[in-house]
Amino acid sequence: MPSSADPDASKIDDVQLGQCYIGGNWQPLAEADGEQELFNPATGAVLVTVPLAGVADAKQALVAAGEANGKWSQTAPAERGAMLDRIADEFAARRERLIALSTLNNGKLRVEAAIDVDDAIASYRYYADAARALQPREHIGAADDQHQLYRCQVPVGISSLIVPWNFPMVTTAWKVAPALAAGCPVVLKPSEVTLLPELVLGDIASAAGVPAGVLNIVPGGARVGQAMVDNPRVRKVSFTGSNAVGEQVMQNAAAHMHKISLELGGKSPIVVFDDVDLDWAVAQIMAGIFFNAGQMCSATSRLVVADAIADDLYARLKSAREALRVGPGSDDASVMGPLVSPAQFARVQDYMQIAQQENLHCLSGGHALDGKGFFVAPTVYADVPTTSRLWREEIFGPVLVSTRCNSEEEAIALANDSEFGLAATVLSADVERGWRVMNAIDAGAQWLNGEQLVVPAGGWGGLKHSGIGRELGTEGLQAYQESKYIVVPNNAGP
Repeated sequence: MPSSADPDASKIDDVQLGQCYIGGNWQPLAEADGEQELFNPATGAVLVTVPLAGVADAKQALVAAGEANGKWSQTAPAERGAMLDRIADEFAARRERLIALSTLNNGKLRVEAAIDVDDAIASYRYYADAARALQPREHIGAADDQHQLYRCQVPVGISSLIVPWNFPMVTTAWKVAPALAAGCPVVLKPSEVTLLPELVLGDIASAAGVPAGVLNIVPGGARVGQAMVDNPRVRKVSFTGSNAVGEQVMQNAAAHMHKISLELGGKSPIVVFDDVDLDWAVAQIMAGIFFNAGQMCSATSRLVVADAIADDLYARLKSAREALRVGPGSDDASVMGPLVSPAQFARVQDYMQIAQQENLHCLSGGHALDGKGFFVAPTVYADVPTTSRLWREEIFGPVLVSTRCNSEEEAIALANDSEFGLAATVLSADVERGWRVMNAIDAGAQWLNGEQLVVPAGGWGGLKHSGIGRELGTEGLQAYQESKYIVVPNNAGP
């Protein structure tokens, strides 16, 4: 059973820790594969130590999904849509509870956690509508004078979903909602780092009347993830996380020819031209790197700024950064919260040490903050050479590196100077130039003169090493479907 080491552990008594959600019920672990400490990032204290599920649990979940597959795949799209709406209703009913759990376990500001819950609800609503809009067949046209061509889209089958810790509930909804809408039963492995908000999904599924085996949750570690991929029952794998693990997932999936979606790393640029309002630009820059303490694959962590305004922008950025209040997510006055875990805390500090070794110019920050919790100073390095590890590698923390450009062409070249291609922001009063630059930047998600707004209708995914496939939008649903093309005589059409 879980063991607690912090007074705040009393706030999580209703979370089903040390169990799996399989076949529509919470059940004890078939085997334990180590333990996981869940932290309160704001204090650094251990909230609870919980046993993790093992490979046997993953196998049971896949069997349950297989047993549900035949019936669920044939369920009427309207029925699937109604069920997704009920899931959204149950999320809405638990909104404040989920916000509190995310703030406690992930360290998020309350406003950030609220955005996450609302994004999850919006995703389930969007795919509820998408499910209802599904048609049994599409008439493509005449195959020849005597035959007609139709396309049918069918569920791909059992889907293994592996999600990260930085956006609990959100990334999960991006995968679970379209899979269920398409008619696919799923096995979900939430991150073992942020189990508290994620495991509530099991209770939500029961309350929403999700049929047994359609949604299964296995809170395990790396071996569980591997078992969920390396299994012939599985037909689709969707993974969000690091490139190193994503490459291994891809290799394992290849042995069974699983369909695969990978959303991996990023080192995204924000390009600022010399015709913008500087205070407005500073606000966009800070939102792009300091939201969620920089723990975003889409964080615009590389600033490319026109040389003509660089010194003035740096001065304003330094002042704004030093006025930014860092503190616990439970304090509404906080503007940036802690990092999620001791491992992430150590990782970001390692890069700050690398910056010292590389003699980078630290405009502001560059150190951990004194006191309890996993807090680091929001950090900006100015005029960083493109050979720097900090320019090239994903840090996943509130660390911005910047360089100057002297032309539109140079700005594009610097923006594309990365193996990643997930996201990009362009700031310019010249909208036509903004469009030209966005079209030339290698990134799957882009924003012109605005914040990082992500909506369910817009596809999400990257180019180059940032991944394969798309989530959200119509492509997110199609990722869980297979197309069948059928030729019939003219007199045999529906």
